[in-house]
Amino acid sequence: MSFSVQTPVRFAHVDPAGIVFYPRYFELMNGAVEDWIAHVCGVTFSDLHMDRRVGLPTVRLETDFVASSRLGDLLDIAIAVERLGASSCAVRYLITCDGEVRVRASGVLVCMDLDAGRAVPWPDDLRAGLASVVTEPSPAEA
Repeated sequence: MSFSVQTPVRFAHVDPAGIVFYPRYFELMNGAVEDWIAHVCGVTFSDLHMDRRVGLPTVRLETDFVASSRLGDLLDIAIAVERLGASSCAVRYLITCDGEVRVRASGVLVCMDLDAGRAVPWPDDLRAGLASVVTEPSPAEA
């Protein structure tokens, strides 16, 4: 995987049993995407959305919940680009804790003109950043 960020499982992420409520994984993945884009493209989501009026919505997401995560766990969220298209990119997510797989997901992000409400080609700086991290899945990640 080309990028990884750690995040603790907080009280807001769990149900009354202390287990991560599954929609919270999507919020955690989206937060990791924000960090990832800043890291690989050098631009914050705030700049993208507020100044440049560019969004990166998820238009497809397939998820396998492999094992539970609990309050206090420290999760590693990894992201890799499988394919970069004209206005989209296919990504893989792998969420682990102490090497144990908790969630595997694959999805598609689209570059969107927020004012027009439609997909647009990647701006040059975003394309260059994403192109620099396109990777093939390893057997363990596939």
